[in-house]
Amino acid sequence: MKFVTGLLAVVLLVAGVGAGHAVVRIADDRGGRIGTYVDKYQDLRTSGEQVIIDGLCASACTIVLGAVPHDRICVTSNANLGFHAAWDFGTNGRAITNPEATQMLYSMYPSAVRHWIAARGGLTPHMIFLRGKQLTSMYKPCYLDAEASVPRPPAVRRDRDLRPHVVITPSPAVLARQHD
Repeated sequence: MKFVTGLLAVVLLVAGVGAGHAVVRIADDRGGRIGTYVDKYQDLRTSGEQVIIDGLCASACTIVLGAVPHDRICVTSNANLGFHAAWDFGTNGRAITNPEATQMLYSMYPSAVRHWIAARGGLTPHMIFLRGKQLTSMYKPCYLDAEASVPRPPAVRRDRDLRPHVVITPSPAVLARQHD
């Protein structure tokens, strides 16, 4: 009986340790400036938080794949990663590809993602999307109930299991832009 009680105590202790960790859910993020995302994800990396990708994560948002350890990222069936070349505004105000920033961005991705991008012609001004079975072959799936999959306003919320969740959503100015 003491063994069973001790085993139960260990299981509850281990479950309690996991329940205290925050989970960051990324959804509907069209990206933005690379430096902003590098800083944000560096903080996320050091926090130890788990990352759920549950919707669009495009452009600079995809830096999360290289910044956060692979075993701390999971993807839902809604996950959709969009990749393209980095760009700057030219002298005439038009977007021009920045080869150095594009190479830096590409080098941040894990090798499986780099191979997938290379097989599709590399990072170009045109968006390519990684989703579905191809994505779940690279990242573990995470399962959310239908309620948890619905985008929420940016806020800290608590799920049924009382783990804090932080939803990262871009500002309206970022949503208005088509590229970063």
